[in-house]
Amino acid sequence: MADTLLDDVGGLLRETADQVVLPLFRKLDDADVSEKAPGDLVTVADRRAEEAISAALRQLRPGSVVVGEEAVADDPALLEHLRGSGDVWLVDPVDGTSNFAAGRQPFALMVALLTDEEPVAAWVLDPLAGTLAVARAGEGTWLDGRPVRTGDRAPALDAVRGAAMSHALPAAPRALVEAGGARLGEMLPGQHCAGREYLDVLTGDQDFVLFWRTLPWDHAPGALLVRAAGGVARRFDGTDYRPGDDGHGLLVAASEQIWVGVREALLDGA
Repeated sequence: MADTLLDDVGGLLRETADQVVLPLFRKLDDADVSEKAPGDLVTVADRRAEEAISAALRQLRPGSVVVGEEAVADDPALLEHLRGSGDVWLVDPVDGTSNFAAGRQPFALMVALLTDEEPVAAWVLDPLAGTLAVARAGEGTWLDGRPVRTGDRAPALDAVRGAAMSHALPAAPRALVEAGGARLGEMLPGQHCAGREYLDVLTGDQDFVLFWRTLPWDHAPGALLVRAAGGVARRFDGTDYRPGDDGHGLLVAASEQIWVGVREALLDGA
């Protein structure tokens, strides 16, 4: 029997976007939006989408565990599953909630599947653009059904363009990043949606993205998408990003050459 996992989860995300998320876009009341923590919003769309996605994923792979962003807000102990055995789904039901709540784009729905702590499959959907990226570790990445490779990209350093979430950085690395940006072709403003940043690395609209906060549901899906396409997702010290690890700082690039050049330009001395 053919393995339909990539299509099954991709279809689930499209269905959830169409039936749960998009009907609420620009239709939220004040009561539909609240703060989990100062500045950290959650909407009724986040909660409803996570419930629908989680239930369907458990049916797709009986015995699996779902670690969703909103469920972890209620029970942080769920994060321990990322350092255990078996199949674990990471779910970000609406990535870019601040955009969604304000009636802005982009926002995304994201899922990653970990087996024995290792990411093995990933999905990121931008429902307004209609763009779906899927990946399976060791097999490749597909963007709207077409295989995509990024690992051969080798632009000159002064032609490299990307985004750095410098506002979230501590003072010392923030100063390095802001000064080092002059060595690159273009520093783009962040989109407040990690999923869209990862998609733009795949499409070639940008060559890299730098983050400080590395919550697993924000980065496990996109990191696997980029890696499976030949790119790189590493901590500032050069160690590979792992969803179950604690820590801060992540530099993602379309290729090894871009990662090395951007790391030197923006973080030399960090």
